[in-house]
Amino acid sequence: MNAESFLKQRLLCITVVDRAEDAVPLAEALLAGGLNVMEITFRTAAAAESIQRIRQGLPEMAIGAGTLLSPEQVQRAMDVGAQFGVSPGLNESVLKAARDRNLPFFPGVMTPTEIDRALNLGWKHLKFFPAEPAGGAAMLKALAGPFAHTGVKFIPTGSINAAKLPDYLAIPQVAAVGGSWMGERKLITEKAWGKITALTAEAVKVISALQAKS
Repeated sequence: MNAESFLKQRLLCITVVDRAEDAVPLAEALLAGGLNVMEITFRTAAAAESIQRIRQGLPEMAIGAGTLLSPEQVQRAMDVGAQFGVSPGLNESVLKAARDRNLPFFPGVMTPTEIDRALNLGWKHLKFFPAEPAGGAAMLKALAGPFAHTGVKFIPTGSINAAKLPDYLAIPQVAAVGGSWMGERKLITEKAWGKITALTAEAVKVISALQAKS
């Protein structure tokens, strides 16, 4: 699958999972809310096993690995079945590892120089991070302008919530929006699966309404 195939719903749930046994119920809650793509960050010891459990138990869920900071993590993510990778920054050794393994990948950028560098390295789907602290949708719109003709696409993530979705999705260069509000760490720890489903359904509804208008 190519990078764009994971962004069709224009929404990506980004999660931190502390216990592998929570992974499948979390994915089921997201699916029940209408979302079939998620990212589990490599920030906990449970991340790899969580991805593996979802891949084995719920093949209908597209699952990626986030916060990949080394080539070894790229390999580990692929070993457990991750279908795409994400990093917070532009680490060329990580990008080379992803390219060598044909892993769809979204490297992180925040400045014009980083966008320029990513494009020169051959990457066109870029994570804009941290979106809100960096200036939000207004900042991304300004950044996108000089690069729009290159075909670049952005996945803004970082302190975004459902109320901000319309602002980001109004930018033509935004392929999808990443957010953790649907599957917050606290909600997972509390096993608040119904709440996660409700928040996901709300976000999916916002996107559907926006698409109906366009």
